[in-house]
Amino acid sequence: MPDAAPTAGSERSVRVTPGGDAGLGYEVAVGPGLLGGLGERVAEAVPGLASGGRAALISDESLEAYGHTQRAAKSLQAAGIDTTVMVIPVGERRKNLKTVGHLLDLCLDAGLERGHPVVALGGGIVGDVAGFVAASLLRGVPFVQCPTTLLAMCDASVGGKTGVNTKQGKNLVGAFWQPRLVLADVDLLATLPDAELACGLAECLKHGIIRDAALFRFIVERAGAFRSRDAAALTDLVARNVAIKAAVVAADERERGERAHLNLGHTFAHAIEATWRLGKAYRHGEAVAIGIAAATRMAAALGRCPEALVHEVEAGLQAAALPIRGDLAPNAALLKVMLRDKKASGGRVRFVLPTRMGACEIVGDVPEDAVAAAWDAVRA
Repeated sequence: MPDAAPTAGSERSVRVTPGGDAGLGYEVAVGPGLLGGLGERVAEAVPGLASGGRAALISDESLEAYGHTQRAAKSLQAAGIDTTVMVIPVGERRKNLKTVGHLLDLCLDAGLERGHPVVALGGGIVGDVAGFVAASLLRGVPFVQCPTTLLAMCDASVGGKTGVNTKQGKNLVGAFWQPRLVLADVDLLATLPDAELACGLAECLKHGIIRDAALFRFIVERAGAFRSRDAAALTDLVARNVAIKAAVVAADERERGERAHLNLGHTFAHAIEATWRLGKAYRHGEAVAIGIAAATRMAAALGRCPEALVHEVEAGLQAAALPIRGDLAPNAALLKVMLRDKKASGGRVRFVLPTRMGACEIVGDVPEDAVAAAWDAVRA
């Protein structure tokens, strides 16, 4: 597993090498106060920019309201990078091809060339959309991630997955496009609502369940420090999670095997999100938490993990202020969405199931009644 190496001051650095290819490698810098140095870091990661280069900075309205977008643009401009700011509305419903098309037009109108980067400043939605824009513009331009939510810092900004939703489901259109740099300024989490911080903890707990029992227990023990926005605790949390994600991406960049482990809980979660009109609307991290609970209960029912793991996982999720049950759509609607999941194969849904704390497996032949029972177990 890559080390979350210490650097000057309180900053931590993790090196990501997708598929083990050092040529595609990039740095994930984690720490407080990093946004002010964004321009210099981007200029280093994308050579030639400081001498008359351009960039597109894609952000959303909430970041603009807090002043984060303006600070990022100022830093880029100060480094000699002619920056065009593009602000999109907040919300999952904006994560679509129409938004991508609009942003591509703006990038072309701004005169971006193949050596000019797209910089994403925002959470997972901004990162996914901006990354797909970068992968598509002129058949690929440099991409830089500046995540502003815990979920994006620990998960979505690392690994090169980009994409948008369609009427058929989540993230069904997209590309693998690795960033040149990820800059995670934990000070930006000061303006993150508590509910969104909890959503990020769902992905962190997931990493612990599939790879690192000590990380899972660390998150449960330090949940109060994270909620109080302790910068040192958050830096440690993000760096440890990025190191896990980096190790998985190094082993399996294109999700042909091991990387699928990162989908623990997500097959359930995507079905919850797609059927919100028939139940309650949940944030992504909340849906993932319910999905993790469902996957763990399924694993225990199938004899693939001890019953004690169910109790440990659910207690950990609750300690992070996350739901373990929900107001859900009927099973028939949920199962229909699952069969459209991009990870389905041969009309069968593949599930990531925990076997013990820190380990999991992929199971592809789960009886439909066992899936229905898992849904029933997490229904409020």
